[in-house]
Amino acid sequence: MREIQTMLIGDNTDAPWHPLEPARKQLAAILGSEFALTATEDYQTFAELDHNQFPLCISYTDCWKRDLTPQQTAGLLRYVAGGGSLLVIHNGISLQRSYELLQMIGAKFTGHPPYQPLAYYASAASHPLLEGVENFNLEEEPYLFEFDPFTTKTVFMEFEFEGKRYPAAWEHTYGLGKVVYLQPGHHAPSFQPASYRRLVLNSARWLSRQA
Repeated sequence: MREIQTMLIGDNTDAPWHPLEPARKQLAAILGSEFALTATEDYQTFAELDHNQFPLCISYTDCWKRDLTPQQTAGLLRYVAGGGSLLVIHNGISLQRSYELLQMIGAKFTGHPPYQPLAYYASAASHPLLEGVENFNLEEEPYLFEFDPFTTKTVFMEFEFEGKRYPAAWEHTYGLGKVVYLQPGHHAPSFQPASYRRLVLNSARWLSRQA
């Protein structure tokens, strides 16, 4: 089976909280031989992404205080709307600094309480992304979000915090492409639970086979 070319974009030299390299190692192990992972810190890659060359792009960006250029923003919008797939992991939602990308991802990060043990639960019965995924516990940052009201999305996993459940993962279409957001991913240990590893692999497979 031919490997699926996958672009992973994040930060090492200018990562305030989430360096790319530990996540890259985890993702390479999770995705295995099915996916050929190319990692870069060069955000100009967004401007040049071609979904025919890279059917899947993974955002692990840590650009909370840096904007993409208009060309980079337009390139990522064009990539997904034209048929590319975007997997956004944890801090990858930092692309939300652009309102256009906020709408494409589907939510705005509003903050998080302290890093702590969290329980994760499936919230969508029989969703293909949950195949082989059981409820799990994980020490993680409980990211909280404000959803974009204009994007129809399916929340398929939630986490529990102070007796209430909050969105932890969702998916939706954008033009001809698809987007999946997964909330866990603060550092390498976040990728250790078997259920989360399966969820990441399910997401990559589901996104890259959309055609």
